[in-house]
Amino acid sequence: MMEHLERILILDFGSQYTQLIARRVRELGVFSEIRPYSITPAELAQIQPKGIILSGGPSSVYGAEAPLPDPALLTQEIPILGICYGLQVIGHLCGGEVDRAPQREYGRAELQVDEAAALFDGLGDFLTVWMSHGDHLTRIPPDFRVIAHTANAPIAAIRHRHRPLYGIQFHPEVVHTPRGSELLANFVFKVCGCRGDWNASSFVERTVAEVRGRIGTERVLCALSGGVDSTVAAALVGRAVGRQLTCIFVDTGLLRENEAEEVCSFYRNADFEFRFVDASGRFLDRLAGVSDPEEKRKIIGREFIAVFEEEAARIGGVNYLVQGTLYPDVIESVSTRGPSATIKSHHNVGGLPEKMSLKLIEPLRELFKDEVRRAGRELEIPPYILGRHPFPGPGLAVRILGEITRERLAILKPADRIFMEELRRSGEYEKIWQAFAVLLPVQTVGVMGDERTYENVVALRAVTSMDGMTADWAEIPRPLLALISNRIINEVKGVNRVVYDISSKPPSTIEWE
Repeated sequence: MMEHLERILILDFGSQYTQLIARRVRELGVFSEIRPYSITPAELAQIQPKGIILSGGPSSVYGAEAPLPDPALLTQEIPILGICYGLQVIGHLCGGEVDRAPQREYGRAELQVDEAAALFDGLGDFLTVWMSHGDHLTRIPPDFRVIAHTANAPIAAIRHRHRPLYGIQFHPEVVHTPRGSELLANFVFKVCGCRGDWNASSFVERTVAEVRGRIGTERVLCALSGGVDSTVAAALVGRAVGRQLTCIFVDTGLLRENEAEEVCSFYRNADFEFRFVDASGRFLDRLAGVSDPEEKRKIIGREFIAVFEEEAARIGGVNYLVQGTLYPDVIESVSTRGPSATIKSHHNVGGLPEKMSLKLIEPLRELFKDEVRRAGRELEIPPYILGRHPFPGPGLAVRILGEITRERLAILKPADRIFMEELRRSGEYEKIWQAFAVLLPVQTVGVMGDERTYENVVALRAVTSMDGMTADWAEIPRPLLALISNRIINEVKGVNRVVYDISSKPPSTIEWE
């Protein structure tokens, strides 16, 4: 774990907004990370956070299986802010009473501030806030004061009389609470005493020092894909250890059309040693007959590691492997709430084998995507690399639904290329977070010329997002969609239908698998 000068912990109780809290705090220049609600006092003592935020959640604190933290958490002098369910946790564990509200409150509400205290300092007497709760606090615990209320929530915010312990029923992390970031800033700076030293420059400086100290004089391999994440990871490690780094680009056969040639052309002029490995036949053979998306990811993860271990043996003296794992990968792959469901395994997180001869270096593991790009600018990586859309480690394997075959790859690759060509030509590419084509495991009836066809369906996916944790479908102009559809159907043999995905995340994911 990277050593940070100051950190805020967000304890996760299962809220859909938990990652937003982490982002809002980071936007204030303070490092934050999400941990399970079950964190122990010993773990807290080791981390030494400047403050703790308790997230919302779908449970009722009085339920038989309600997620509750160690009560000792609330007896320490660490500043704590409880949000929604977090407020109810504080009330419940400190001797108050929480009950089902007569009327569920969901949406905007007018909050009247009864006592400015530190939390509401400078925010005025009335605030528009976002409510989302079915339970509410009906009796405050001893030694607490009510500091704000709404028409439907007489106890909308509380504070302890003597300790830095606060609770609010509303959600300051969402955009529907217009001054929510200011409230969080009050907690982070005025209550917790943070300075705000988290930025791209400080991240690069600390990461380079940490990597240099960990690796010493040993050799390092980097799994280079040509995308933003692996490029920034390689640049960070390269700045730390120089020519001790060897970057290897593996053609899995699952890359986009002409991508291998483009990547090799760029990186052969880099300062570090660059090697190209064509393992396309090997990967496609391993994936033959496999349709389950989780199994695909795990096969690819195992093969990646096998390839790199073989290359490491050829080079000699290599003990470390660099990967561009990001924080959203970790959040989605590893449940922070124990028994809750994992969304999907990422090949560089949940898809890795348990036993590896190489030790992992993941310098971006604590960053969201936009933070990676800021770090990349600090490292002077060219804009055309930093502006590339995200591309999953498993590549087109998770964009071909069902079995991966060379024939199906020959359909998807040109369809995806056409989509990207027209997005770039129109200027829409830069407005979109991620766009790609998907080959569906269905065939449909069509008419081409005077003949009946029974061919494949290609789905187009394009989303806007800040960090990949939530996303909305991109409103691509209708004439552009028509042009793209027409080109794919006319130029890609085996396709007679194109559809556009208009689902958001959540409830969908960005990738289809």
